[in-house]
Amino acid sequence: MTAKNTLVGIVKNIQTLYRSSLSLSITITLLIALTIGLAVFLFFYTAAPNTITITTGPEGSIFKKNAERYKAILAKEGITLKIVYSEGSEDNLHKLLDKKTKVDVGFVQGGETNGLNIDNLISLGSVSYQPLMIFYNGKPKSLLSEFKGQRLDIGQIGSGTHDIALSLLKLNGIEEKGDTVFVDNPPSESINALLNKRIDALFVMGDSASPELIHKLLHTTNINLFNFSQADAYTRKVNYLHKMDLPAGAIDFGKNIPSEDLLLIGPTVELVARKDFHPALSDALLEAAREVHGSPGLMKKRGEFPAPMEHEFQISQDAIRFYSTGKSFLYRTFPFWFASLINRTIAFIVPIGLLLIPGIKIAPAIYRWRIQSRIYPWYKNLFEVEREAFKDDIQQNKLDELIAKLDDIENAVNKIKIPANYGDLFYGLKGHISYVRERLLSLKLKS
Repeated sequence: MTAKNTLVGIVKNIQTLYRSSLSLSITITLLIALTIGLAVFLFFYTAAPNTITITTGPEGSIFKKNAERYKAILAKEGITLKIVYSEGSEDNLHKLLDKKTKVDVGFVQGGETNGLNIDNLISLGSVSYQPLMIFYNGKPKSLLSEFKGQRLDIGQIGSGTHDIALSLLKLNGIEEKGDTVFVDNPPSESINALLNKRIDALFVMGDSASPELIHKLLHTTNINLFNFSQADAYTRKVNYLHKMDLPAGAIDFGKNIPSEDLLLIGPTVELVARKDFHPALSDALLEAAREVHGSPGLMKKRGEFPAPMEHEFQISQDAIRFYSTGKSFLYRTFPFWFASLINRTIAFIVPIGLLLIPGIKIAPAIYRWRIQSRIYPWYKNLFEVEREAFKDDIQQNKLDELIAKLDDIENAVNKIKIPANYGDLFYGLKGHISYVRERLLSLKLKS
């Protein structure tokens, strides 16, 4: 019965060692699997998309024309720009705010937010001034208030023109009541309506009218362009408005159009994106914007746009970095697809390194611990045998049992597989077993 108990104890020790080794192996396997899974996830998750969807304006608008130029530039980088038509600036903003609408970026004029929650949107900067032009029939006017009681085409609902026209008219006490009528003809019908005097004035901006339409109106006899003589006051009253000068003859030197210096007002147009817009795409889009908008024009100086002018929308950190240092090193040095691959590879290697380097350093210690875990538990059995042997009232038959138990321990130890370079631990244990055996035999002789 005693020998059986001894054997059961030895078997339990072996089972404990096996479970301990198995648990460690499972843990290491899970850590490796987790590391590989994390790396694969980062490799694909950090990939820069190669498609941008931009919401612009109606067919023929300056927004649409600018987007077409962006598209050609981005295509050289291997980036596809998808263009979504809209009613104009306000419609663009609502598309960006609607999570169900698949757009990444859009042209938005200042003054469009009107209390909307724009926390999930960022600005990549302003790309141009957007002057409000008011063409009208009749004798020259110097104040907006003089349009009261007339038929005014203020642009289609959803356009930036419509919103700014309403705001400016309201500042002058003009609302749609009495003889004052607001209409919103399609841009293609607006000129004929003005020429045929079905309307008295037409409000136009780039988001709702084509440059050709505006150019035609400027060259039409008996159609006047309103001069904002109170431009400074408007820009101080409405913080997103800017004053612009249109010098005499700037449109046509030969015909001296306009015939005098004019003042115009209007907001800037911003490239507004969702907060999750990829930094690499932000750089590429701003690089295209710099090429399209960086040249001088009637209302801007060379290199004035794009610019980090902050109004209602917070400028993104990626845009701030772009304006300070340009495109990031990788995307400045290599083609977009190759820079994206390098960036993803770095994102793939770094987390693996952070996990594996410490693991490599502690691996020898863990391995040694595993070997020691096969050796050291047997010392508990040796201590028990030795303590039993040196009790004061030890009997001869008890010594025989302890020697038999020691034989079982030695037989079990001899079956342990130990790498040669850890032989010191194995032979150390065997030496200690022999030492205990000698003491037991010495006690037996004395008794």
